[in-house]
Amino acid sequence: MENAIEVRGLDFSYAGANDTRVLALTSIDLSVATGEFVSILGPSGCGKSTLLYLIGGFYGHDTGQILCNGERVRGPGPDRGIVFQQFALFPWRTVLRNVTYGLEKQGVPKAERLERARMLINEVGLKGFENSFPSQLSGGMRQRAAIARTLAVDPDILLMDEPFGALDAQTRGSMQTQLLRIWETTGKTVIFVTHDVREAVYLSQRVVIMSKRPGTIAEIVPTGFDKSGDIEADEGFNTTVSRIWNRVRSEYMPDDAH
Repeated sequence: MENAIEVRGLDFSYAGANDTRVLALTSIDLSVATGEFVSILGPSGCGKSTLLYLIGGFYGHDTGQILCNGERVRGPGPDRGIVFQQFALFPWRTVLRNVTYGLEKQGVPKAERLERARMLINEVGLKGFENSFPSQLSGGMRQRAAIARTLAVDPDILLMDEPFGALDAQTRGSMQTQLLRIWETTGKTVIFVTHDVREAVYLSQRVVIMSKRPGTIAEIVPTGFDKSGDIEADEGFNTTVSRIWNRVRSEYMPDDAH
C-alpha cells in the first residue's frame, strides 16, 4: 500500500527565553498508509499537536522532511483538511454557508457547492439546521458542522486535533461512531490527536505513542480488533488499552522513577 504521509528525520524547535531555542520534536520518523486511520497519544507538551500542524504545513521545521502523497510539504494545501478542537466556525455564517466557504474559495459554481454542502450536512446528521448559526447549535452539532466544512473541499488527508475533547461523554461517543462511518465510507487518510487512550484504540488502526518533550516516537501499537462488536467486552480491545495506557503513563513519570 502506498503511503499518504511520510515524515523522515524531523526536528522542530521554537524560540524560548533569552534568544534560546527549545527543542520540541526530535528524530520523528512516521509513515501513514493511504486510507489508514492513525491516532497520536502522549504526555501534555510532547508535541502531538505540533506534529499535526507540521504535517498540515502551518509551521516550518528545522531538519528532515515531510511528504504528503509523494510531494514535499512547504505550506498548507487543499490535500490536507484540519479539524480543530474548538470548532473554528464563522459565527456570522449559517451552517450551510460555513460548509460552502472552502468551495467558494475554490471557485466552485454555486449550484454545485450548494448541492455538495447539503449532501454533507445530511451525512453528518444536521439536516434541518442548514440555516442555523453556530450560536444556535450544541457543541456536538458545531463540531459536526466543522467536519462537514472540512470534508466539503474533499481533502485526501484529515488532520484532527482533539476534535471531541470539549464534548460530553454521550456526544463524544456518537461523534466517534459517526467519524468511523465517514472514514469507512470515504477511505480518507486520518491522523487523530487525542489524550483519550480508549478513544485512540477504538478509532485507530495504529496508535502512535510519543515520549515526553522533546517528543519522539516511543512506540507504535497496532489495534486490530472487530470494531463492529461490543468493544467493552472485547478482550483484545481491553488488553490493547491497558498496554498503551501503561506505556503512556510511563512517559509521565520522572526518569528516576522508572
